[in-house]
Amino acid sequence: MVFGPVATVLVVLVALLASGLKILREYERAVVFRLGRLTGARGPGVVYVIPLVEQMFRVDLRTITLDIPAQDVITRDNVSIKVNAVLYFRVIDANRAVVEVQNYLYATSQIAQTTLRSVCGQAHLDELLAERDKFNARLQEIIDTHTEPWGVKVVLVEVKHIDLPVEMQRSIARQAEAERLRRAKVINAEGEYQAAVRLNEAAAIMETQPMAIQLRVLQALSQVGTERNHTIVVPLPTDVIRVLLNRGSQP
Repeated sequence: MVFGPVATVLVVLVALLASGLKILREYERAVVFRLGRLTGARGPGVVYVIPLVEQMFRVDLRTITLDIPAQDVITRDNVSIKVNAVLYFRVIDANRAVVEVQNYLYATSQIAQTTLRSVCGQAHLDELLAERDKFNARLQEIIDTHTEPWGVKVVLVEVKHIDLPVEMQRSIARQAEAERLRRAKVINAEGEYQAAVRLNEAAAIMETQPMAIQLRVLQALSQVGTERNHTIVVPLPTDVIRVLLNRGSQP
């Protein structure tokens, strides 16, 4: 009976001391405070935290994927859209991630949302649709500048979807159709121009070579003869027609 309380105290003391043993994985770090003062990050592996004297915060160093919710944005050309994105970041300084900000996950999420609205609101809709890589890089640069004091590194930012109003979708579709028609007309006009240039060159050659005209006429007749035609119009050279007219006019 005398050793009962002593044994109990010893068991409690051993359990208390053993509770200070912590095992950290390769991607984890322990930020330890001793009586309120930062002692630095520890790990990975087995670390010991003095019970009742030291306090530990476990920090994950792996890349974190954060989904940025859809944000209502009014672009520079007064178009109301919804934009969402995805953010990839990781903690590179566990001490600052714990000391400099209360909750680095929540803080990074909030700064990402406000930056997404700000950057997209300063651009025209056509720029957002055509130059998405440029805006991804701009978003990454701005967000990383804000999170760097917290020991957080932004790895990548990607705009996932831009939701347009129905009226704007129809307008863009009409614009795209008009652009396709314009290109088709330009290509057709270019083809006619090239054909006219070639015909002009061919006419210049035939003008200097009368036999070329005769050969072309014979070639056309051979092509007509291969088809089932009831009537064949034979073109005559203007010189022959002029001679016949002159003979007919003589008394």
